Amino acid sequence: MNLLPHPRQSSRRSGTYTVPNRAALFLPPDLHRDTELLPLAELVQEAADDNGIELELVTGPRAHPRLAIVAQRRLEKAPGPDAYSLAIGMSGVQIEFFEIGGLRAAIATLVQIMREHGRRLPLLNINDWADFKRRGVMLDISRGRVPRLETLLELVEILAGFKINELQLYTEHTFAYRHYEPIWSDWGALTGEQILRLDTRCRQLGIDLVPNQNSFGHLRYWLEYPPLKSLAEVSAPYEGTGGTFLRYPTTLAPTNPATLPFLRELYDELLPHFSSQYFNVGCDETWDLGRGQSQPACERLGKGRVYLDFLLAIQKEVAARGRRMMFWGDIILHHPELIKELPQGVIALNWGYEANHPFAQETATFAESGIPFYVCPGTSTWMTLIGRNDNAFANLRAAAESGRRNGAIGYLNTDWGDGGHPQPLAVSLPLFAFGAAQSWNGESWQESALIPVLSRDVYYDPTQKVARAALGLGIAHQRFDYLSPNVTPFGAVIAAPVPKARELFCRDGLKYYARIPGKNIRMALDEVERQRRVLYASRTLNHRGELLAAELDMAARMAVESCQIMLWQQALAAGRTHEAHRLAKRGIKALADLDHDFTTYWPHRNQGTTKRSASFLKWRQSDYRKGVLHFPPEAARVAPVKTYAAE
Repeated sequence: MNLLPHPRQSSRRSGTYTVPNRAALFLPPDLHRDTELLPLAELVQEAADDNGIELELVTGPRAHPRLAIVAQRRLEKAPGPDAYSLAIGMSGVQIEFFEIGGLRAAIATLVQIMREHGRRLPLLNINDWADFKRRGVMLDISRGRVPRLETLLELVEILAGFKINELQLYTEHTFAYRHYEPIWSDWGALTGEQILRLDTRCRQLGIDLVPNQNSFGHLRYWLEYPPLKSLAEVSAPYEGTGGTFLRYPTTLAPTNPATLPFLRELYDELLPHFSSQYFNVGCDETWDLGRGQSQPACERLGKGRVYLDFLLAIQKEVAARGRRMMFWGDIILHHPELIKELPQGVIALNWGYEANHPFAQETATFAESGIPFYVCPGTSTWMTLIGRNDNAFANLRAAAESGRRNGAIGYLNTDWGDGGHPQPLAVSLPLFAFGAAQSWNGESWQESALIPVLSRDVYYDPTQKVARAALGLGIAHQRFDYLSPNVTPFGAVIAAPVPKARELFCRDGLKYYARIPGKNIRMALDEVERQRRVLYASRTLNHRGELLAAELDMAARMAVESCQIMLWQQALAAGRTHEAHRLAKRGIKALADLDHDFTTYWPHRNQGTTKRSASFLKWRQSDYRKGVLHFPPEAARVAPVKTYAAE
């Protein structure tokens, strides 16, 4: 039986129960009508309708001549707020639950069973509950790709089906703040009305839409705006570690008296659009702290103390607005002696994205302090175009294991967009599903269910080939036999910034040609093309599936071009002029076609334009036309010192 997450305890008996053509569903009358009773009934009714069943919702007295599905509360102590039991017998379906989260989880399981088996349901018993009370996904909307409301509504339906109950949209400058339109106008920011509509649907699906506004670091585009430049800790870019990139001003000056009033203005406009009692203020990677306005205070008090004092000031603002503060825990982990000074109730978000991230050590530190915390692994899709699934699976699993062992209250699976966010949702969805399974109960995880469930509930593909291609593309980078944190050559080569810009992300992409043998590049290219052939043989059932398959293939085409660019670079470096000219001619056309197709596809999924996401397609065409290596082989072969932990 293909269920995801797989139940903690399940047993199947011989025989089936056939749901009548006309049947009734009973839900308790004490459920909230608009956010519980009707939305939950609709989920079951949709699954029934797909199988030719007319399913009537009844409430109040249970007696009904066509009763087929009954949900009722149990008053005994539950092992968790999402605990439920589900039994399918010869007379119908019986659901017992303790809290509304358990009923939502039970119905998610029942819907999957109905999608798998139609009207003839297997006889079974399930007892189930979650490891983590809060199981979330965080989607980056600040690096170039701001989804349309319709895209987000589709996403939350998928996530709810996998028992996800929290969503965050990582925001730096892409909420449409009314007085700051010059900052967000060409990004396609989400409006307050869109958030209100999304929040409403999330509540119907049992998902807590948590407001997210970075409030200390990662504010580059705010601080480039002339009226706000005075709030920046530093006034100009400076050399990053190793001298291979520049760090632009991204950090608010905590000692500037105008900083807190600025944040108050943002909070007062943003927060009323969300019903959640939580608020993620970010405050990670404050690279600039102590280099400018706060330097005297940092020298006098210590950088950790200055950081904590400002975090506490933000916490007071959050509490004054009736919210519970979440913050990224990376900076405070560098000052563990200060963790005990955090006020009770704040939630630390312990992030890390490599397979070997020390979650065990870091979660133990938070556990010993008594501060509630989440574990926050990631999908490993950013700067890869088609994924880094082997790393993601290990990272997602390790976070769950350490979180369970050390008492994390939540699990937040993060999907970042570093380098312009060209990778589509189709690449991330399998990792959302894997993370959902790990956060529910990693011990009951059944890997064999991943492709069938994705095919049935996400890609709508009875051939299962879209899901197989998605997973296969996510490990194609292994053919390079070249590893680097947070990136693969597929993503970094084509998206490498123009060297004179000295941008951080994907900055080594134009050097990989000198580090990876040509035969490995060809093997990686062949593997991507093989997976594209698998994708072409799929047969999706609806427009949603078609669009996911199309965007997956577009990402694969970009990955192919990364390989072609490296082969062209190798031909140039070796003096094979005729071959280089042929590859350049072919590459210019392929990139132009991609640019056209990406621009055409974009408005189906996203707001704004491709300007912030795919300018690299024109950069690489220019490289082909000029026929010059940005980095000669002797310079490109030297791998940089690993000094950057990306988010």
